[in-house]
Amino acid sequence: MNQQPKILLVEDDQNFGDVLRSYLEMNEYNITLATDGEQGLSTFQGGSFDLCILDVMMPKKDGFTLAKDIREANKEMPIIFLTAKTMKDDVIQGFKIGADDYITKPFNSEELLYRIQAILKRSQNAPAAEEDKTEFEIGNYHFHYPLRILSHDGEKEKLSPKEAELLKMFCMKMNDILPRSEALTKIWGEDNYFTARSMDVFVTKLRKYLKKDDSIEIINIHGNGFQLKIKEEA
Repeated sequence: MNQQPKILLVEDDQNFGDVLRSYLEMNEYNITLATDGEQGLSTFQGGSFDLCILDVMMPKKDGFTLAKDIREANKEMPIIFLTAKTMKDDVIQGFKIGADDYITKPFNSEELLYRIQAILKRSQNAPAAEEDKTEFEIGNYHFHYPLRILSHDGEKEKLSPKEAELLKMFCMKMNDILPRSEALTKIWGEDNYFTARSMDVFVTKLRKYLKKDDSIEIINIHGNGFQLKIKEEA
């Protein structure tokens, strides 16, 4: 089972923090919420995290100061600043401290997910190498991407170029969410109603190719994308 990435969320608005925590937990992240800068620092020091999301305007210790403290303890810790401020100087200050990203409220929650995924991918060496992989194991199937061949029990299926591209993207995010817009932009070149309907057709085809292994599912994540899920044996 893939371990859920651990995120420290430091946000002084309790209601907003609770909503954001619930949303990220629904998307398979392990969230610890702190409600001021000092609590955020003590929580960081007492735990192990893959990413920090810090509100800028907070009591006791603001987000910029907290980020400096976190950076002293761990120079590589990815940090996203979250703020209602849109002043250019604040953005510049955030990046000078070493922010990996900066998102202003109100924001599109799906956009935040993309940014989190991109930052975690950059910060972890192993996933970065996935782009170069050419062969994948999918349950009882073997997928050879350059030849576009999907094999199962001696039987081989030759995939079309788009089918192969889409299956590779699923493989690189196995058991994780593949955002619809990411796949559409990379494979179809644009995200619109017609390309989305085309992608649905290709997902249906991949489900048909993979149906000989009951442990494999391609799940529709409403409003977000799809997930190639491999069920673990009991």
